[in-house]
Formats: sequence, structure tokens, C-alpha cells
Amino acid sequence: MDKFRAYRIDEQDGKIVAGFQELAIDDLTEGNVIVRVTHSTINYKDALAATGAGKILRRHPLNGGIDLAGVVVSSEDAEFQPGTAVLVNGCGLSETIDGGYSEYARLDSQSLVPIPDGLDAHQAMQLGTAGYTAALAIHRMEQNGQRPENGPVVVTGATGGVGSIAVDMLAGRGYDVAALTGKPSEEGYLKSLGASSILLRDELDLGKRPMEKAQWAGAIDNLGGDYLTWLTRTMDYGGNIASIGLAASPALNTTVLPFILRAVCLLGINSVDTPRGLRLAVWSRIAGDLRPQHLDEIGGQTIGFADLPNSFQAFLDGKITGRIVVKISDD
Repeated sequence: MDKFRAYRIDEQDGKIVAGFQELAIDDLTEGNVIVRVTHSTINYKDALAATGAGKILRRHPLNGGIDLAGVVVSSEDAEFQPGTAVLVNGCGLSETIDGGYSEYARLDSQSLVPIPDGLDAHQAMQLGTAGYTAALAIHRMEQNGQRPENGPVVVTGATGGVGSIAVDMLAGRGYDVAALTGKPSEEGYLKSLGASSILLRDELDLGKRPMEKAQWAGAIDNLGGDYLTWLTRTMDYGGNIASIGLAASPALNTTVLPFILRAVCLLGINSVDTPRGLRLAVWSRIAGDLRPQHLDEIGGQTIGFADLPNSFQAFLDGKITGRIVVKISDD
């Protein structure tokens, strides 16, 4: 196999350096399946990794990209024959193994998910880790008794990839969704996805008491910090909070009172290390009852592979709404 192009992240003199390189298959981390990558995505985590704004990679160098979709070229696992359309999200991509910003990837077959019927590679990456994480959160919440009739569910960081898809998925399931955002200009966008009400971060009274007036039957939180603390204070009896992100802060300053007196449940959502059976079940739901109704609106922007390096800063600056797909090579 000839040389191919990859966007590689390295560390030199304590600083992150990243750029396109020509690689061969033997330059990639080990695996028993080779995939020709057609699509990837940009996530906030990818921007942190590629710019050095956050410590994501646990070894260097690695190809960036925590998502990929493509076609199996060769395989030592009979489950994945050449020509099989597959996706990978998380599973150590761009943390411990080479990621999706590469025209080819060498992967452990246990990380591969056959692209479900009804989705193609582009749609799979419109969803990507963001869509998978939103679906995993809803799946876990519903396993824990979340139902539309319980009451409204609030989504924080609602204009981001996870937030946008969570709003859409929840509304599609019949939930009354409140969207919390710091972007007043995106109210129309969020309502078009199914949000019934919009909360603006600058106008939010976070309260000071251990428990405030109960408002929510559930929450999907992308922010952490004071906003997650506020959610614990305002959750109704038996409410589920799916903790996904820390865009505001990794800190959580609360008391045990909401958990004891209101039976609030705090569910940690880890999309990277999900057991394979659960991962397959969630992707099946994404193509089924959790399929977003406005996927082209959420993931309507596609960039070429060459444009990748110029696209990270906007994520760090909080200027991105929805999802960006990266076209790595032709389908």
C-alpha cells in the first residue's frame, strides 16, 4: 500500500506540534483491521488535542481525530470482511491509538461498529462522538426510569454538538425540552430542533441554598461547575442528571441533600470506554428510535481534509453551533 496523508500530533520540547505527514501502514498503531477512512469530525476534544490547549494524547506521536467512518480494506477478523462500512468513536482514538485524521487507519476489530442500516458514512459522522454521547446519556437515563411524563428535561450547552443532538433526540422521544445556552442569537435554531423553552446563561439565577425550587425531571449537562451544582439544587424527586462535559469547569460544589432528600441521581457518561455490547445497542437506537429529525441542520457543515488545521480555534472560542464533518477521502 502506498503512502497516505495523515494529520499527526506530536510533542517537541514540551509543546504540541501538529501537521500533515505522509505515512505508511506500518507507521500506525497496531490492529487487525485496516480501514480506508472517508469521513471524520471535529469535536471540542479534537481542538484541545491538536492545539495543545488540553492534554488529550497519552502518547506521542498520534494521528488526531476521535471519530472515523470508512470501509474495511483488509481484516484478520471474519466479522469484518473487506467492503464492510464501519465507524469508530472513542475507544482510544487520538488518545492511545492513531485517530481518524488519516486516509487509512489500523484498528482492533473490537472497536469497530458496522454502520447501522439507514445511515451512511457521512451521516454517521454528522452524529459521531457527539451524537453517540447524547444517545448514551438518554439511554442511561431511561434505564434509570426517565420518561417524558415525568416532566421537563434541561440540556446545558445546548448549541454544541452533544447539546444540539440531545435536544433533537429528546424532543423526538416526546420530552419537554428546555435548552440552556450562552448564545441568544441561536434561540430560533434551538426551537427548530424541538426545544420548548430557552434559558440564557447570563440571566440564570443559580441560587445559593443546598436545594432550590424543583424545576426539572432530568438534565443533560455539558458544562459542569456552577451549572451542574445548580442542576443538583433544582432537580425534582428521582430526577436524573447525565454529566457529560466540563466546558465551564470540572469542579462540583454541592451537598448530599439533593441526593438524599430528593433521590437525585448523577449519572456519569463515558463515551470512550463503553463496553461493546452497550455501544452496539446505543448505535442501533441512534439509527432507530433516537435518530435525530434535524441531522442536516445540526451537521450541515462539511470541510475538506486540507481545511482541518484552520478549523480548531473556532471550537476553543465557543463559536461553533452544531457539528462539522471532515471529508477525508472519497466514499
